[in-house]
Amino acid sequence: MGKEIERKFLVKGSTFKKLAKPEYYRQAYFNTNPDFTIRIRITDDKAFLTIKGKTYNATRLEYEYEIPIADAEEMIEKFCRKPQIEKNRYKINFKGFLWEVDEFLGKNKGLVIAEIELADPAEKFAKPGWVGEEVTGNPDYYNVNL
Repeated sequence: MGKEIERKFLVKGSTFKKLAKPEYYRQAYFNTNPDFTIRIRITDDKAFLTIKGKTYNATRLEYEYEIPIADAEEMIEKFCRKPQIEKNRYKINFKGFLWEVDEFLGKNKGLVIAEIELADPAEKFAKPGWVGEEVTGNPDYYNVNL
């Protein structure tokens, strides 16, 4: 069984951009069910089908499978809600943890969110100076709601 423990934060400023090269992501959702989401994501050279459960205490079930890009493109076109989410993702290592910083484009331009995955919801970690307010439990910042 897959499990994701993730905390999310708003990002202050743009200094994070100097720390990594971005990768372009496109993603779209099949549903808006509050108990689970089904998503298609396309990166530069891969595509994934992901199913995520409801979040409890920063933890949720997650299952992710690589699929052919052509299949992902067709599913987005034929089955997913519009508009798609577009973002640049920066992967930044900071004091033993990987931070994924999403700089949203399109309709969500200007929104920047940092995520950190943990082994335990109570795990301690250092925050970089560009990490601001925590928004982990705020559904306004769930990708499915953007």
